[in-house]
Amino acid sequence: MAVKKVHVRKKDSVMVISGKDKGKISEVLAVYPKTGKVLVKDVSVVTKHQKPSKQNMQGGITHREAAINSSKVMLYCTKCKNVTRINSKILDDGTKVRVCKKCAETF
Repeated sequence: MAVKKVHVRKKDSVMVISGKDKGKISEVLAVYPKTGKVLVKDVSVVTKHQKPSKQNMQGGITHREAAINSSKVMLYCTKCKNVTRINSKILDDGTKVRVCKKCAETF
């Protein structure tokens, strides 16, 4: 299976652009490049029925986030308060940084 390129990273601020949680702004908790999915905080919350175990003696119904496709999220720039695509820029010391295409803020 080929690894898909994902345009967001862990701890990025993103906005959901399609689906039932459209318009929510949140933080990326995890990125799964093999499947092309991301885990976003408080987005795509599902109920999980858990049996009692040694860690969870009572069991019961828990709520947790499910992974969504990375194409459903877009990077959110906190400076210009808008979703944006990213551009790459190489600094003088040779490091490569991601830059907002609208306001030139580095991520």
